[in-house]
Amino acid sequence: MKTPLPRALERIAGIQAQYAPSMYIGLWSRLQNFERDQLTRALQRKSVVQGTLMRTTIHLVSKDDYWPFIVGIRRRRREQWVRGHKADRGKIEAACRKLKPHLAKGPLSQAELDEILSADAATRNGVGLFLDLVRVPPSGTWERRRADIYALAEKWVGPEKVTEEDGIEVLIRRYLSGFGPALAEEIANWAGVSNPDITGALDRIELRRFQDEQGKELVDLPRLPLPGAETPAPVRLLPVWDSTLLVHARRTQILPERYRARVFGTKTPHSVNTFLVDGQVAGTWRFEKGRVRIKPFGRLPKGVRAELDEEAGRLAAFHA
Repeated sequence: MKTPLPRALERIAGIQAQYAPSMYIGLWSRLQNFERDQLTRALQRKSVVQGTLMRTTIHLVSKDDYWPFIVGIRRRRREQWVRGHKADRGKIEAACRKLKPHLAKGPLSQAELDEILSADAATRNGVGLFLDLVRVPPSGTWERRRADIYALAEKWVGPEKVTEEDGIEVLIRRYLSGFGPALAEEIANWAGVSNPDITGALDRIELRRFQDEQGKELVDLPRLPLPGAETPAPVRLLPVWDSTLLVHARRTQILPERYRARVFGTKTPHSVNTFLVDGQVAGTWRFEKGRVRIKPFGRLPKGVRAELDEEAGRLAAFHA
């Protein structure tokens, strides 16, 4: 049975969307027979939404997950912004009051917001953390990649009906669904909240508990599958910003340390396009002149090149 797109996003804890094509390719790499129009239509229907969420980065999530996610992280995110940018909280809140009536009439572009606010950068950028906004189509799509049209979340998504406590619990469940078993601090790091926020919520959730190689406690949700060590992992082509490379941030062994500098760096904080062989990064790819070109970091196991070429052909067709 085909998994509905909102449900798929809930299973993988949303997907990073700083560069619009990345979320399309990220879903293509995870879902069978995924087509670009599926996501564009879902954005237009509002069954999925884009917003500045975990770690103050743009994420694509289901409509049902938006409010739990934003309410769960909102307080800590605002505190971090004011402290980290030495911003004036009062000025930001005043700017929100000024802007909200304009947005109540309908979506506005970034240029229109800037014209209305006419504020310093710390205040202007802080507005998006103190006023709950979503990025709406036609911006932030494959066809129009700059996500620069904003709407009030309460009008686009619907009214807020969740507590911070409930929101943090949803964040934990989504993270474990996508990336568990995990350390409590990894969940906090991914969500952008404090360790006590997470550990307090874990006490309220039924969990399975394990130990890692260093004796630290890992938690997971009951009844989630745990594939055996010998389970084969097919090749996968991942886009820039793919959160599996961060999760969260180095325990998963998806990105071997010897390759980290070739994927992340001062010039590529967003990562580069990568491909996985047996569940680990083994090289990069790029789309040019109608083809996806594969560049391995080293010698590939026998038979893998044919599998990669086949996957690259499918991705090239997806671009077309």
